[in-house]
Amino acid sequence: MGRHEQREHIFRLLFREGFHPENERAQQMALYFEDEEVLQGITEKERSYIEQKYGHIVEKLPQIDALLNEKTQGWDTTRMGKVDLAILRLAVYEILFDDDVPSGVAINEAVELAKEYGQDASGGFVNAVLAKFVKAG
Repeated sequence: MGRHEQREHIFRLLFREGFHPENERAQQMALYFEDEEVLQGITEKERSYIEQKYGHIVEKLPQIDALLNEKTQGWDTTRMGKVDLAILRLAVYEILFDDDVPSGVAINEAVELAKEYGQDASGGFVNAVLAKFVKAG
């Protein structure tokens, strides 16, 4: 499994954040990995990577959301679509806190996820928001 697929699993877990309380995180992750389609082709090492990266992102969610609210005038995190928000949270984490992922890769991957899972304008919205993080870099 490549990084794109791993990133997609992390995105899916982050998407669940909008629908479940924080105290159900562990239970939601366990339920996610019980799905046979999800488990297909995932090694234990890949699952561990996905769980760890997801954990690092959710630890920083308050900081990431504050930064998103600061950069997106008129589009704070409470007004964003859940898909776009999950993608932005993942990409902002990668841009600011993950030294293994170049900013350009984080943006390209986020735009691809937005095109696949979001609405028609999601790719452009995600790209515009993330560009502000790179410029501020």
